[in-house]
Amino acid sequence: MKKSALLIPLAILVGATALSSMFIVDERERALVLQFGQVKAVKSEPGLAFKIPLIQEVVKYDDRILSRDIDPLEVTPSDDRRLVVDAFARYRIADVVQFRQAVGVGGIRAAEDRLDSVLRANTREVLGSVSSNDILSSDRAALMMRIRNAAATEARGIGLEIVDVRLKRTDLPEQNLEATFARMRAEREREAADEIARGDEAAQRIRAQSDRTVVELVSDARREAEIIRGQADAQRNSVFAEAFGADKEFFEFYRSLNAYKAAFGKGNASMVLSPDSEFFEYLERADRPLAPAPSAPTGPAAASGAAAE
Repeated sequence: MKKSALLIPLAILVGATALSSMFIVDERERALVLQFGQVKAVKSEPGLAFKIPLIQEVVKYDDRILSRDIDPLEVTPSDDRRLVVDAFARYRIADVVQFRQAVGVGGIRAAEDRLDSVLRANTREVLGSVSSNDILSSDRAALMMRIRNAAATEARGIGLEIVDVRLKRTDLPEQNLEATFARMRAEREREAADEIARGDEAAQRIRAQSDRTVVELVSDARREAEIIRGQADAQRNSVFAEAFGADKEFFEFYRSLNAYKAAFGKGNASMVLSPDSEFFEYLERADRPLAPAPSAPTGPAAASGAAAE
């Protein structure tokens, strides 16, 4: 009776001791085996694991990728426009031993407080080095990558790996909205005025170039016209000289007719000439047979000269 009374508590004690030496590691967790606060083992494989009862304890940490929202943060880009940025980060515990040594018994809450400080500081630093237009443009993805890389270095010091950083929302503070719109409007107007001035300058330059081209073309055309006119005059004189040499009398008669046409063709013309002027030679001898042509030009053609030409 006495033996059975002792065996039952002993069995209970052995069972409790055996149970307290076992623990289960979930596939979503990693476990640290601590002995008097010192890390003795890391259990990362899922399944049943063991520890020394009473003197060792087990601390488990989530091994999944976690998300952390940052409180809205006011930043000042390089163009002094204040922006309110809302961001979040995804991270995981990469080194549980370092994580335990960094945050102690504070666990994930203490780690997230330190992570918030890291993300806020790096977000301010990166976004403060660029203009607000860069933040609101397609370069935003590159800025988020810069924030992640900068924060990752400090996060590794507490055993965390930052997987990603995203800017959810970027707005202007309400009190600065109107002033910012006015400044943007003034900048656009200044850019428009600059474009108009550059356009006017280009138009004047093109107009001056066109005027110079017109002057050059007209000058060349006049020069070529003078050359052609001179060549034509030379050809005409050559024809006249050839005709004059072939039949001098007919040539004198032809020139005299042209002189009469030029003198009397205007109808109401008046001429004062001597009655024995050579100008009327062909009119006076119209009823006489044509005499042999003199060797030198005489008659109206000689008197009118250049008028017939």
